[in-house]
Amino acid sequence: MTTARDLAIVALGVPPDRPLEQGDLSLALAGAEVFDLIEAKALVVDGDRILPSAQAPIGDRLLDDAATALVRQEPYESIEDWLWRRGRGLSSAYVDELEREGLTKRPRGLRSPLRGGRTEPVESAARRRAEERWAQDEPVLVALAAAAGIRDEPAEDAPELAGDAVAAVLAAVGSAVQELRAVRQRKAIEDAAFDNIWRGY
Repeated sequence: MTTARDLAIVALGVPPDRPLEQGDLSLALAGAEVFDLIEAKALVVDGDRILPSAQAPIGDRLLDDAATALVRQEPYESIEDWLWRRGRGLSSAYVDELEREGLTKRPRGLRSPLRGGRTEPVESAARRRAEERWAQDEPVLVALAAAAGIRDEPAEDAPELAGDAVAAVLAAVGSAVQELRAVRQRKAIEDAAFDNIWRGY
């Protein structure tokens, strides 16, 4: 399993009273994929740029898609550009993939925090691995989860355990999520102002 899958499984376990924004989670999942692709030696991070390595099958369908999608021409792609491009609809893609592999179920009466459908992880080795990493406060997983709104704060020791590449990716995820939240806030203010105009007539 991968950090991206572990993050998706953890997100599926979030209580319904703490709804997640799909966009925030999608950006965090795209960041998690960068870590998974680093581990698979499919890319390296150089400053704020993603440099692809020799492409080889990873054995995970979504990660193979991600590796194929890497920009392979100089000046390559910034981490943040990758997050926005790859992250579009990524949370739904992971929900669909986990369901396709039989790692989730749709019990009656439970709404997914990721989308309108009902789904939760089934008992499996994948779920146990994700829950074990979560219980151990694995710093990268926890930092990505905090960015996605799954928990309030990242692990306190995350900065000490992070190398330059990890720090760069986590910073890019945090910046992108903040930007997306600012866009949502502006839209909410504009919508409220528009509603107020109509109430005046």
